[in-house]
Amino acid sequence: MRSIVAAGFVCVLATAAVAGECPGNPNALGTARTIYVDPAEHPRIGSMQYRETLPLEDKEVVLTFDDGPLPPKTPRVLEILASECVKATFFIVGQQARAFPALVRRAYNEGHTIATHSQTHPRHFERLAADRMTGQVDDGIAATEAALGDPRALAPFFRVPGLRSSAALESYLASRDIMLWSADFPADDWRHISANQVLKRALDRLEEKGRGVLLVHDIQPATVKALPDLLKELKIRGYRIVHVAVAGPEQPKTVTTPEQWVLHASRKPALPAVAAAPELPVPSPQSFGWPHLFRAEIVATTTIRMKLTRHQRHHAYQTVRVVVAAQWPARPAHVTVVAAASLPVPSPRSFGMPHPFGPKIALPLPREEADPPAAVSEQAGPHLHAIAWPRAHSVPAPVNH
Repeated sequence: MRSIVAAGFVCVLATAAVAGECPGNPNALGTARTIYVDPAEHPRIGSMQYRETLPLEDKEVVLTFDDGPLPPKTPRVLEILASECVKATFFIVGQQARAFPALVRRAYNEGHTIATHSQTHPRHFERLAADRMTGQVDDGIAATEAALGDPRALAPFFRVPGLRSSAALESYLASRDIMLWSADFPADDWRHISANQVLKRALDRLEEKGRGVLLVHDIQPATVKALPDLLKELKIRGYRIVHVAVAGPEQPKTVTTPEQWVLHASRKPALPAVAAAPELPVPSPQSFGWPHLFRAEIVATTTIRMKLTRHQRHHAYQTVRVVVAAQWPARPAHVTVVAAASLPVPSPRSFGMPHPFGPKIALPLPREEADPPAAVSEQAGPHLHAIAWPRAHSVPAPVNH
């Protein structure tokens, strides 16, 4: 048995060794390593639903297939996996195992892990009565064991149809030391999408997670079609396949740390320590520049467009940025503040009465009337309708030289 290592560099070497041993495909993806788990220590895995997931390193993937076996799709999936020397985990439906026991045995004999997925795949597993729920689990196990011909060949792994778990189911499986599998990301192949969509969703979600358990279905045509490209793309992107098996007397469990069972636990940056804020002093008038409010210097940046002569390059204009320093006028040394009550009451003359437009401003009559006077005496008063500017104040016409 190969030594089980966690370092990524050693995993790459293991992948290359397996790929080199793959018959007929020296460039195969291969299986980098096998990890052995104890279901009693980790009863539930899969970050889609639970805190823990499998203890994978970055760029490691576990392939899982649900709902089979079903010819001709499952045989084709087995052929594709064999061509790349990739090992996966198959969650078998009991009635399918009874219908196609040879396919269950073939998957096991080719080195894949065989687990269970209920007896008849109820759509709403979480709504089942307690006796029906336990019956689905037990009957599915019995049918798969019968297909294998050896109860020891069946892994104590179970995945709920549709991932519709419940507290009662979790308690029952834990009492039997059966590990409940969820997943870290699906490819949504059960939605009857195209093979390209299955491939894209699987890769995009894997890139987002960095590692994890992929959930697909070996009975879906789109998955069968996408699987060769998926395996090739995983190799191109540097991902490694990890196989999962049950620990036992002959195969001790893989040594791990608690942090490895939590997805991205080691990637979360430590939060900075926040010290208690000291009590800030009350701001003083000097904080706002008092008493010299108008003595602050201002530095401004402006843009000037300068016209160049015809001898300066071929551009007509050049933009120049100039920093201008300005200073507010100094505050008067002595300012006398007069109380509002001491101010005199304004007279009408303060507003220009009785000549709001000036004593020598004429207000013209409408155009229909005869020539208006050029000016009106002070006695004309402000009751006329419009302003007529006298010729003395008119703007002279420009003169051409």
